[in-house]
Amino acid sequence: MSELLWQKPGVEVDAKIQAFLAGDDVILDREFFLHDIAASQAHAEGLQRIGVLSADELAGIARELSALAEDFRSGAFVLDGRYEDGHSAIEARLVERLGDTGKRIHTGRSRNDQVLVATRLWLKERLATLHALAHECAGIALERAGAEAGLPLPGYTHLQRAVVSSAGMWWAAWAEAFIDDAQRARDTAAWIDANPLGSAAGYGVNLAMDRDHTTQALGFGRMQVAATYAQVSRGKFELAALEALGSAMLDLRRVAWDLSLFTSAEFGFVALPPEYTTGSSIMPNKRNPDVVELLRGTYASVAAAKAEIEHLLSLPSGYHRDLQVSKGALFHGFGKGLQALALLPDLLRRMQWRPEAMRAALDPSMYATDLALDLAKQGMPFREAYRQAADPSRWEGGDPQASLAARVSPGAAGDMRLDALRARLAALR
Repeated sequence: MSELLWQKPGVEVDAKIQAFLAGDDVILDREFFLHDIAASQAHAEGLQRIGVLSADELAGIARELSALAEDFRSGAFVLDGRYEDGHSAIEARLVERLGDTGKRIHTGRSRNDQVLVATRLWLKERLATLHALAHECAGIALERAGAEAGLPLPGYTHLQRAVVSSAGMWWAAWAEAFIDDAQRARDTAAWIDANPLGSAAGYGVNLAMDRDHTTQALGFGRMQVAATYAQVSRGKFELAALEALGSAMLDLRRVAWDLSLFTSAEFGFVALPPEYTTGSSIMPNKRNPDVVELLRGTYASVAAAKAEIEHLLSLPSGYHRDLQVSKGALFHGFGKGLQALALLPDLLRRMQWRPEAMRAALDPSMYATDLALDLAKQGMPFREAYRQAADPSRWEGGDPQASLAARVSPGAAGDMRLDALRARLAALR
């Protein structure tokens, strides 16, 4: 390992203790290493603007940072056990290539605001991906809701047949759900879009750092003004991002649950694309909805990440090394969550209904609520109408299309208001 940034003369570093201190940092930092390089570039520009670096020194740093980024992308540079973490690797590379000029890069900053700004940039990127995926899922669901508005589908409560519903209503539910998820991702990204670079270890520095420049150069919407709050917000902002991801994952889990039920022989309403099923290792007759089941289970990774970070945050103000642990949870939660969500659009496009099975599951009892409300519209008190409609002899002759057309309350099958959902989705582009 290269010389530690914080190493003091006369103090021997114990290898076992250092391994515990470093943890998986050098591996985890690969996730946002390019963001750390970009932030280093903006920081160097800020130093030049206040006279700490000359124009030539800035040009050399910019050249070497660009080369480091390219080497990292190509695999020519590997972030590995030679370094304590990604921050140390950047400085070591600059010192190796530029000598004393490279030693100036850390002026006015701490590894604390380095990790904060790299994480913040990484989160903005991931939330943009979350927004795009949720938006895509909502668009597919809206399109199919319109196309399949009149296709009857049993509606369930308590997993018992309840009333006649439709594929259109099922799709509209997920369209609005993912519209909400896209909006939450966008709103969360706007909320965390605050530049912590220049806060150093949480108390500022005795240099007139050009934080306005780094804010603009890195594309942040605003500066995170209070230096100490920059540290206090670590973990809090990560939790907000995971909550936004978790919202979409909860919807994904319920979609997957429906598909798990609807593809079973007991329901038989849906056929999955063959790529989304696998065979049994022992039963030649089986095709299992393994992908759907794993999609259903992925929320656990996001929930675990939230729980791990939340439990870390029982801390007073200022920086504490406990916060280092949050990186692994954050990367794992977003990694698993976005990987799963990325599989959903294609699944939603290609899943196929089995209308015959859906119609066969519409038993006469599912028209009882329609009958009760029709009697109430004729002037009968609802409780009396309810009692009369409970008589099985009155359930015969129900028509699913008529039932759907008569459901005219806003948002129901007879008045789905898809245009309102389309307008909301269009506003979230």
